[in-house]
Amino acid sequence: MIILTGGAGFIGSCFLKKLNDENITDILVVDNLGFTNKWKNLTKKKFLNFINKNDFLLLLESNRFDNIDTIFHFGACSSTTEKNADYLFENNYHYSIRLAEYSVKNKIRFIYASSAATYGDGKFGYSDNTFDILEPMNCYGFTKHIFDQWVIRNKYDTIFVGLKFFNVFGPNEYHKNDMASMIYKSFLQITNTGKVKLFKSNSTDYKDGEQKRDFVYVKDCNEIIFNIYKNKKISGIFNLGTGKARTWNDLANAVFKALNLEPNIEYIDMPEDIKQQYQNFTEADITKLKNTMPNVKFQSLEQSIEDYVLNYLNKNFLIY
Repeated sequence: MIILTGGAGFIGSCFLKKLNDENITDILVVDNLGFTNKWKNLTKKKFLNFINKNDFLLLLESNRFDNIDTIFHFGACSSTTEKNADYLFENNYHYSIRLAEYSVKNKIRFIYASSAATYGDGKFGYSDNTFDILEPMNCYGFTKHIFDQWVIRNKYDTIFVGLKFFNVFGPNEYHKNDMASMIYKSFLQITNTGKVKLFKSNSTDYKDGEQKRDFVYVKDCNEIIFNIYKNKKISGIFNLGTGKARTWNDLANAVFKALNLEPNIEYIDMPEDIKQQYQNFTEADITKLKNTMPNVKFQSLEQSIEDYVLNYLNKNFLIY
């Protein structure tokens, strides 16, 4: 049996679809649905059962489940603007430790989601061999960082797999609101107003809209995660991005192109509350990933956006 935490969330539900596509249905989904529409991400998916994350740990630690092969721990609070630090520590750090310790004790494979937010402003680079000196700029990134450190300190990186996701986008993200990708937001803005609004630069090093991110399509992530799952010998903490940073202007232009429209971009002032934690550049160093998985491939930003826009957003197919 597979346990998939965050299974109704963005990346988790897309990976659930991938597992189903590979004829794997022996899956226990764990998540916290609350008053969100995340439950829709579970429609047309096949799985054994759903358990709320608040009930799951006690059931797990009471040995209520048998024959667990792998735990995919993709459940977390992923809001970079969340202010409740106690909640983030409990949800992203302590909860993860309890799951990890159970996995070690019971010899269960453990594959978990870390984040590129651990790299902060990038002044120490984006190598997934660098950990101790990193300075995340928000509490979300910090809780992900200290769990990575806990894994390494206990030498569990020799048996676990951690994935530092960069800017993932694609179907099933509609429920994320402000945390949804700019591709999704751009599509909505174009549909409603005919233009896209991007932040003006807050740095003399970058022109407006020329700040860069490593955007990676969730379908490409699916393939990599599944190949890691199949190869039981893989362990370690890996960056999961394309290794090629692109500009916000590139992103907006690709959305317009997919819709066969002329670009219409307006640059607006960056809100004061995010200026101090704004990343002007991210780019995954994927050397370790490529050395471990030589055949890893990524679609171009334009190809990925075209698929997302034309086959999902433009058809009102929000769910993959």
